[in-house]
Amino acid sequence: MKLSDFNYNLPKGQVAKYPYQKRDEARLMVVNRETKATEHKQFKDITSILNKGDVLVLNESKVFQARLFGNKEKTQAKIEVFLLRELNSKEAIWDVIVDPARKVRIGNKIYFSDDLWCEVIDNTTSRGRTVKFNQVGNIYKAVENIGVTPLPPYIKRNAEPQDKEYYQTVYARVDGSVAAPTAGLHFTPELIDELRKKGVIVVPVILHIGLGTFRQVEVEDLTKHRMDSEYYEITSTAAEQINKALFGRRKTYCGWNKYS
Repeated sequence: MKLSDFNYNLPKGQVAKYPYQKRDEARLMVVNRETKATEHKQFKDITSILNKGDVLVLNESKVFQARLFGNKEKTQAKIEVFLLRELNSKEAIWDVIVDPARKVRIGNKIYFSDDLWCEVIDNTTSRGRTVKFNQVGNIYKAVENIGVTPLPPYIKRNAEPQDKEYYQTVYARVDGSVAAPTAGLHFTPELIDELRKKGVIVVPVILHIGLGTFRQVEVEDLTKHRMDSEYYEITSTAAEQINKALFGRRKTYCGWNKYS
């Protein structure tokens, strides 16, 4: 496959800046894998598509407030620190991206509040740094009220307080993603409950979405595109249920990427 095979025109006006208020009334395109026919429905119509015994896979990863804005010690220069992944929870060491990178060197301390700051302990890439926070423990909780929701680069607006709810699935449980598992954003508790009552098997997994999900593909030969690694958890029970559905030719809907 080539990158040019995927060229298409997407009018800017079709890129939503805000989610639809009624999640399950968003558009849903249904593709029949055998006939290749397509249907255009609303997301809530998924209750008429999935049947008893089908498997619904939901990614319970939760988007955390990964964008921090602070001031560098002494100079008070404004620095953005984007939290990517936790490297060592016991020592509060994180892999981050900083901006502007030219102002951030090893040994610099960046203060976010009176009781939260970090020290740069290593360089990783041109913009990447490894930092150590002064607070040992749950950094996710520490940044909950001072961090900002990371929005995709194609949403051309600043993050707003309501994005903490908008840009989150209703079943999110485990902190770790810097981007939402977007295919699952349209589920509501009522919709999931209706599917359960119908006999659809709901299987939870965890896949922490990383910043690489927004990395542009810049090579024509897609086999040469380098993918970022991401952390995931899947229990033996979940794997057994998914494999049973796949090999038994049941439908599976993954609440983070695709309908298969």
